[in-house]
Amino acid sequence: MNARQLFNKWVVLGALIVAGCLTLVTVISIGWTTPLRSTDVGFAPAQLTVIFAPTATPDVTPTATIDPFAPSPTPTGLAVGGYAQITGTNGEGLRIRAAPGLSGEPVFLGFDSEVFLVQDGPRESDGYVWWYLVAPYDDARAGWAAADFLTYIPAP
Repeated sequence: MNARQLFNKWVVLGALIVAGCLTLVTVISIGWTTPLRSTDVGFAPAQLTVIFAPTATPDVTPTATIDPFAPSPTPTGLAVGGYAQITGTNGEGLRIRAAPGLSGEPVFLGFDSEVFLVQDGPRESDGYVWWYLVAPYDDARAGWAAADFLTYIPAP
């Protein structure tokens, strides 16, 4: 049997008629089963959320305690155990050095707004006050920095 006998004009015409009938039945059934849209606009019921009034909280003022073993902060506010932020480099960055002083080998470059933990200092050298800083997220980023470019910030 060859392809010409399988696909004669009557087979093709019959297939087209069956496909057309199925398409017509589908279109009609969709039209009858789809709900009609309402044309009138009414009010929708509102959702009500009840929020209870706050209760009274006793007014207690905290009292400051002084740790006798904590190092006293300097006039700039920097102290061992506190946090310092690099400022005032005008985008050039601050050279963090291996030793306090301008002769100390630069270890890395700290950028404005970068925050460090103060672990040692102060030390005076070459006309600057130096603090030993360690990045809280990376112990490898540690070294001495000049206080002129550091600002005290509270613990994050």
